[in-house]
Amino acid sequence: MDLFFNLAINGLATGMLIFLLASGLTLIFGLMDVLNFAHGGLFAWGAFSGVWVYDLTGSFTIGVLGAIVTGLLLGVLTEWLIIKPVYGNHVQQILITLGFMLVLSEMLKVVFGPNPIAAEPPAGLEGSFQLGDVILIKYRLFIILIGALVYAITFFILKKTRVGLIVRAGVMDKEMVQSLGINIRFVFMLVFMAGSALAALGGILLAPYSGVIYAEMGMEFAILAFIVVVIGGMGSFTGSLFAAILVGLAQAFMAYYVPSLSLAVNMLLMAAVLIFRPQGLFSLKGGA
Repeated sequence: MDLFFNLAINGLATGMLIFLLASGLTLIFGLMDVLNFAHGGLFAWGAFSGVWVYDLTGSFTIGVLGAIVTGLLLGVLTEWLIIKPVYGNHVQQILITLGFMLVLSEMLKVVFGPNPIAAEPPAGLEGSFQLGDVILIKYRLFIILIGALVYAITFFILKKTRVGLIVRAGVMDKEMVQSLGINIRFVFMLVFMAGSALAALGGILLAPYSGVIYAEMGMEFAILAFIVVVIGGMGSFTGSLFAAILVGLAQAFMAYYVPSLSLAVNMLLMAAVLIFRPQGLFSLKGGA
C-alpha cells in the first residue's frame, strides 16, 4: 500500500506537469482551432529562460515570473508572425509550426549553449517528509498544488467571468461578437498568450523536477501534450486535466511494474480512446 501511494504521488506530479503544457495547447486548439506544433518549443524556452533567471537572481519565484514573461512574449510573436497568416488552414499550420518548433530548439542551443543544464529545487522545497511509511517529496507536492490552482483559476475565468463569456461566444460565432464592438482577434491573441504562458510555466516547473533541461525536451513533451489533448477530448480543459493525470499515473506504475511498456503505454491509451471513444473522454468544446 505504501508503494502504491508513492507511485501515485509520482504519477500525479508528472501528470500535473503534462497538464500545464497540454492545458495551454487545449486553450489554443479548443478556442482558436489552431494546431500549434511549436507549443513544445515554448515549453522548452520557459524552462531555459526560467532557470537562467533563477540562477541569476537566486530566487525561484523570480525565475518562474521570468519564464512566464518569456512565454507571453514568444506567444505574441508566434501568433503574429507564424499563426496569423495560416488561420483556418490546418495543413499549413502543422507544417509551419513544426518548422518553427525546430527553429526554437536550435535557437536554444545558440543562446544557452548545446549542453544540458542542471536545475535544482529551491531551498524551501528540497527534501521530503514522511507520513507513516509513505515518503512525500516536497517539490512533487508543490507541482500538484500548482497544477490544481491553475486548473481552478482558468476554469473560473472561462466559466464565471465576462472575459470567459466573450471567449466562449467568440468560439461559437466570431462575427456576432465582432458586431458587438468587441475585437475578437485581440481576445484570441490574449488566449494564445495565456496558452503560451502556461507552457512556459510547465517548463520551469519541470526543470527542478527532472534535474536537467535540454533543447530537445520541447519535442518530447509536445508529443505527450497532443496525446493528452486527444485522450481528454479536443478543446476540453477538464478533459486535459483528467487525461494528463491518467497518463502520469499510467507512466509511473508501468515504469515500476512493467518497465518495457513504460514508453508505449501512452500510445496504447490513445489508441484505446480513439477506438472506443473517438471524441475523447470529454467531448465538451469551449475550453472547460
